[in-house]
Amino acid sequence: MKKIKISAVALILTAASFASTSALAADVEAGKAKSSTCVACHGMKGVSMIPMYPNLAGQKEQYLAAQLKAFRDGSRKNMIMAPMAASLSDEDIANLAAYYAKLDPTGK
Repeated sequence: MKKIKISAVALILTAASFASTSALAADVEAGKAKSSTCVACHGMKGVSMIPMYPNLAGQKEQYLAAQLKAFRDGSRKNMIMAPMAASLSDEDIANLAAYYAKLDPTGK
């Protein structure tokens, strides 16, 4: 029972830390400017034309940020994304996540 309570507290604290990196703290326009290298695989509006590359438009901001950080720190392995994320700062990641989260998932 104690493990469940500790896990619940950890989950709440993690969610709170993600909430603090919301679009209010990020610069959507800076994210748009930084996204120029993402376009080749993920499309101009975050909707990929290539089935093996995921759509980014409309994804949850916290999810996008977590994935980019995981690629950057190596906890998520991907030969293409690891070098792309390696040079991103926390601010870059927050800005990119805010930008893609704001895009229409239909690509319009």
